[in-house]
Amino acid sequence: MPQLIAGFDAGQTHTRCRLALVEAAGSSTRYQPLAEGSGSGVSHLAAADGPARFQAALSSSLAAALAQLSASDLPPPAALPPLAALPPLAAAAVGASGVEQGSELQGSGQTLAAAALGLAPAMVAVTGDERTALAGAFGTGAGVLVISGTGAIAVGRDGAGHSHRCGGWGWLLDGAGSAMDIGRDGLAASVAMADGRRPETPLRSALWQALGADSAQAVKAAVVASDFGAAGFAQLAPVVDRLAGAGDPEAIAIVRRSATALAELVVGVATALAMPATPVCPVGGALTHLRQLRHHFEQSLRLSLPGASLVSPGGDACSGALTLAAALIRRI
Repeated sequence: MPQLIAGFDAGQTHTRCRLALVEAAGSSTRYQPLAEGSGSGVSHLAAADGPARFQAALSSSLAAALAQLSASDLPPPAALPPLAALPPLAAAAVGASGVEQGSELQGSGQTLAAAALGLAPAMVAVTGDERTALAGAFGTGAGVLVISGTGAIAVGRDGAGHSHRCGGWGWLLDGAGSAMDIGRDGLAASVAMADGRRPETPLRSALWQALGADSAQAVKAAVVASDFGAAGFAQLAPVVDRLAGAGDPEAIAIVRRSATALAELVVGVATALAMPATPVCPVGGALTHLRQLRHHFEQSLRLSLPGASLVSPGGDACSGALTLAAALIRRI
């Protein structure tokens, strides 16, 4: 009989839960997505409120997905049972930022998720969201996923299932290639312009206007606000990218530097896994929406890893989480 599984993409602002029915046939497992719901966001599991927020995010998003399933007016496909006869949840997988593979935190997350979802720990997989995104992009195949959003990370897997990641150390240590990095470097260049260390370009006034600052004091006050942080810098990245496209020399240098850093992440993963001709899937808000960053990243990658080929993702992070949950069913 088909079994019900859930795949979670746990983010800081919200968490998505996608439900599916899975049926194992020999060594293969096929699943049919049914419904998706959204719940509350998470914080880092090591934070004081991390465990409570993590469990609340899973519970609320699962409840929303179940409610969506119940509210559907569409009959189930012929191969599936009526909605009223759906089995209880059998397995789940969760992708959440900051969960290192093999870490103590991963074990804590598995215990917390199992309790929140009413499952045995063996039927729950908790991992970093970059790994569920990797599984979504490539399924069980080989490839390298590079993500550039507020932060940046690359993770890959070879044909034998070995994996490696580069980046993702957190914005205070290692934000190179991210929207945060572009925004922060742009703002740093602007203050150097303001006091005469660098020639002024349109970048300074554009960034200060976007920041809502009309003086050096206002700039300093903005960046030390408690709610600014990495996200505040990242919101300035589109300004830098737009001016790079308009020919601003400082903006071009900043975007090129971040693009090179992203290519270096991919090269690091490909080298560690001995995959010089790997498919590379670029995702994330910065690589999707910042045209100059994407352009210079592709140029840099062609120079540093000429055997790589750019591909589109086969699925998203929830798809990847469902793949991991289906694998748990296959192990039974």
